[in-house]
Amino acid sequence: MEVQKSAELTGHSNPIFSLELSQKPGILFSGGNDKGLVEWSLETNSFIKVMFPVMASIYAIHCPVGYPLMFAGLRSGEVLVFNFIEQKITHRLRHHVKPVFDIKSSAKKDELLIASEDGTVSVWSLKTLELLHSIPVSNDTVRCIAINPAEDRIAFGCRDNRVVIYALEDYSPIKALIGHTMAVFSLQYSPTGDYLVSGARDAQVKIWDNKTYSLIQNIPAHLFAVNHIAFHPTQPYFATASMDKSIKIWDVVDFKLRKIISREKGYAGHVLSINKLAWNGDQLLSAGDDKKVIIWDVSF
Repeated sequence: MEVQKSAELTGHSNPIFSLELSQKPGILFSGGNDKGLVEWSLETNSFIKVMFPVMASIYAIHCPVGYPLMFAGLRSGEVLVFNFIEQKITHRLRHHVKPVFDIKSSAKKDELLIASEDGTVSVWSLKTLELLHSIPVSNDTVRCIAINPAEDRIAFGCRDNRVVIYALEDYSPIKALIGHTMAVFSLQYSPTGDYLVSGARDAQVKIWDNKTYSLIQNIPAHLFAVNHIAFHPTQPYFATASMDKSIKIWDVVDFKLRKIISREKGYAGHVLSINKLAWNGDQLLSAGDDKKVIIWDVSF
C-alpha cells in the first residue's frame, strides 16, 4: 500500500469538525469552529465558496442520497437545511437545545436521525421535515450514529461508554454493548454488515459481531482518542483518525494494521488532532484541529 499527499485545502481559520461528500461527484463540504460552511472542488482541489454563514460551530454535515438537501448540525442544537435547487436555507430544525453531534439518514425509511448532547436522537421525515419521534438513548450525550447496510439495525455511540443497538423498523432497543472505558466517538458498520466497528476516547477500536453482539476483537489502535472511522467504498480496508495526529489503515479481514500516515512516518500530515475522514474513491480526505483538509492518494 502506497500513500502520497496530493493536496492541502486551506482557508478555514479554526478547527474543522466535519467533512461530507456532496451527492454531486467531485464536491466536498467542510465545517467547524468557523463562521460558515465551505464548499470545495475535488477536481481542482480548490475553494469554491462559503455556502452559508452560521452562528455556532458546525459539528455534523449530512447529504442524504436522493434528496437535494444538506443538513448542518450546530453546537447550538439547531440543524440548518440547505436546498441545492433553491440554493438557500429553507428550514431550521429547532428541537434540540444542546449540541448536535451526528446526522444520518435511512434511505429505506426516508428518515433523518439527529444525535444530540441531550441524550436523545430525534427522527424526522425527509419528505416533510416534520419531527416523527424522539428516542431516549442515554442519560448523557449521543455522539455518533451508524446504520447497517441492510437498514434493519442502528447503533448509537454514547458518552457513557456504551454502544446501543436499536431495531431500525420501530426504534426499539435490542442490546447495549459494554466494553469501552470512555466515550464512544465513532461507529461504522462493515460494508458487508457482518460487524460493527467502534472507536472511543479510550484509544481503542472494537470489532463487534452484528448477529451475536459479541466482541470479536479489541485493537489498542491509537495513543489518544479515536475520533473517526471510515471504510473504503470498494477495497477491504478501513481508516481510523485520532487525536494523536495519525491516520491508520486496517485490513477488514484480519484487522491487521497496514499503514500509518503521520509526521513520525515521514508524511507531511496533520500537526494537531485529526477529527474527520472521508473516502472519495481511492482518495482519503482528512481534516482536523490544524484547520486543514489534506487529500491522500492511496494505491492498493
